[in-house]
Amino acid sequence: MILINLLPHREAAKKKRKELFIVHVAVAAVLGCVVAGLVQLWFQSRVDEQLARNQQLEQANQQLDKEIKDIASLRAEIEALKARQSAVEDLQSDRNTPVHLMGELVAQIPDGVYLQSVKQEGRTVQLTGTAQSQERVSELLRNFSSKSQFLNQPELVEIVSNVQALGNKEQRRVATFTMRVQLTKTQTDTK
Repeated sequence: MILINLLPHREAAKKKRKELFIVHVAVAAVLGCVVAGLVQLWFQSRVDEQLARNQQLEQANQQLDKEIKDIASLRAEIEALKARQSAVEDLQSDRNTPVHLMGELVAQIPDGVYLQSVKQEGRTVQLTGTAQSQERVSELLRNFSSKSQFLNQPELVEIVSNVQALGNKEQRRVATFTMRVQLTKTQTDTK
């Protein structure tokens, strides 16, 4: 009988499989590193693209911030111009106020009523005067409230009955009054 020793053959096959396994592991590791490197490069290119986009957005934001500041300054200038225009329009409309006031006073004051002072503060006019009777004062109030287009909301502050000396022992009973009247804007003022 012939005896064959198979042990070294098995050991050689085992060694060969081990070497092949190490080669396969090394190839897989190299292949894994190559794939990981490619993935890393792809991600890095995506990050670089995003950073470039972010840079563009920041530049656009800075440009928009400048434009917003310009717009805000323009709005402030527009508001200042509107305020000036409003002031000029108010002055223009108020320039005729004394003329309208005197015209209305002449038209609405009945006979027997005499004004001693006319004082204007804003849109309120305070009238002080004397009348031959209290009925004349009430007629003046009615005229201001119903007939006047420029004067309205008459308010009698005070009325006092006095005796006034006319001359040679003659005396007359008169009513001294104080009233307030509100000025309204006329159609020409509002235009």
